[in-house]
Amino acid sequence: MSILKFISGETRVRWCLMAWLTLISVGAWAAPSFTVEAPRRVNQGAKFKVCFVLRDSEGENFTPPQVSGADKIYGPGISTSYSQSWVNGKSSSSSSQEFTMIYKALHTGKVTVGAASIVVDGKRLSTKPLTIEVVDSDKPVGNQQQQQSSPAPSPRGGVQFDDPLTQGDEKAVGANDIFVRIEMSKPRVYEQQAVVCTIKLYTKYQVSQFLPTLQPSFDGFLIEEIPMQPSLNNVETYNGQQYMVAVLKKCILYPQQSGNLTITSGNYDVSVVQYENYRTLFGTLSNPVEKELKVSSNSATVNILPLPEPKPATFTGAVGNFTVTTAVKPAQLKTYQAATYTLNITGKGNIKYIKAPEVQFPKEMDVYDPKIETHVNPGGGDMSGTVKIDYTFIPQFAGDFTIPASEFSFFNPETGQYETVQIPERKLHIAKGEGTPSNHYRLRNLDIRHIHKGDLDLSAIHAFMVDSPIYWLALALPLLALAGLVVYFRKRLRERADVKHMRLKQANKVARKRLKRASAFLDSGDRNGFYSELLTALWGYLSDKLDIPVSELSKDNIQTELAAYGVGEDLQTETLDLLDRCEFAQYAPELSSDDPAAMRDRTAT
Repeated sequence: MSILKFISGETRVRWCLMAWLTLISVGAWAAPSFTVEAPRRVNQGAKFKVCFVLRDSEGENFTPPQVSGADKIYGPGISTSYSQSWVNGKSSSSSSQEFTMIYKALHTGKVTVGAASIVVDGKRLSTKPLTIEVVDSDKPVGNQQQQQSSPAPSPRGGVQFDDPLTQGDEKAVGANDIFVRIEMSKPRVYEQQAVVCTIKLYTKYQVSQFLPTLQPSFDGFLIEEIPMQPSLNNVETYNGQQYMVAVLKKCILYPQQSGNLTITSGNYDVSVVQYENYRTLFGTLSNPVEKELKVSSNSATVNILPLPEPKPATFTGAVGNFTVTTAVKPAQLKTYQAATYTLNITGKGNIKYIKAPEVQFPKEMDVYDPKIETHVNPGGGDMSGTVKIDYTFIPQFAGDFTIPASEFSFFNPETGQYETVQIPERKLHIAKGEGTPSNHYRLRNLDIRHIHKGDLDLSAIHAFMVDSPIYWLALALPLLALAGLVVYFRKRLRERADVKHMRLKQANKVARKRLKRASAFLDSGDRNGFYSELLTALWGYLSDKLDIPVSELSKDNIQTELAAYGVGEDLQTETLDLLDRCEFAQYAPELSSDDPAAMRDRTAT
């Protein structure tokens, strides 16, 4: 039994109508098409979009077109859309697949976009080639697509270090966008007082390369550099704008003289990263572009105040705040055995440059030059730590001795006054040890020598210097030398007055210099310069040797003069042939087959 028997007549009619509408909608689907959409006119240097659209189907193996006169920036970007609608009881549907390419016009003229292709149901479809006109950048093109390709400006205005959309390559990098700044911790200090110098890079752009070409100079300062690794990992606000900041260099400076001392500016080669920004269906995309810049830092001046006068007698240049302790090792001292008296100076200031104070040891001790060890930490705007000064001494006699009290003076810039630390005396008990007095001690104490006794063999000598021939010889030698110089220079003047003789004498020397310049042209690959210099050497040499002005030189009178000088026919022929070959090589280099090096060697011989 048919199932239609169980369905009412009205229901059967409704089902048939739906089947008929479905057949109509299926039959209404159009055949797939593959087209290209692009502007017909763009500005030079502008970015433009070329869109390839496949409608009513889905494809694969998309092949981009060959494009001449433009650089590809992006693509292909693929997007797919599908829509279906019912209008007046009729169903319609459509689908599309878009392949977006973005290019940049290089120069005025024509941009040719070749055919793109795609495979649909095993069949390859292709677009038609098209041509885009490229006009000067100052001419309007009326291209809405170009206007839409520019990104929206930043709501904050200007270049922002954290927003690539504001760092477009069409903008010039300004002096306020990237710069190097020298900062001094104090505008005024005393001599030898620490001042911290910090050199910072401020930038709103990413930096791909940073190369110092001229470092700032620190004339008049001693420098203690603080180790660090520069990196753009800090953000600072300067003059109301935010920057990425890297500390390039940080050092502690100790001025060595009073007055205004200036840290000169430095020069740097910097490569920054800008972006080519353009809109696509997926939002704004950015392509990084490097730009090379030259950046100079500012200079910084510090006013250096002189240390007050008068200075204490025990002041040796220490500036800061210090304490002093002493120690003696070993605890049990014996004669002829080395011991150490140690001064430990601890504090903050120019501690690294402190001079060893003078300590008065008893004369019965053999004392050596002090040994200085410095342990400092350059932090907190100054150097702090300890200077250990070891005085090595060897007692020569047993008994009780005293290292007398002494003083250590320094200038405290916080109070603006000199301060003195009292170093207490040290009492030493020396026990008897094994050994003998050192040679150093014995020689040091030989203040009075024994009186020589006996006949001194003294005799009176009555002689005058003017009676000695050596005296008269010493008197005559300068006069003879002066006369010789006069004769020599008069001879040189006569020679220089004889132009012919000087040209003949200098001919070889001048020719060798010109051959040397010709060799330099040959080494640099300049054949024209080489043959020009080689001809100049030949003509000049012949002019000087034959005493013929350059304006009157010709191959005929050269051959005549060479024959008159008795030069053989072979050498005459060789000379004229060399002139011909050099002239031919200079004025018809593409036809010359002569080896330039061989020509140079022939000329030199």
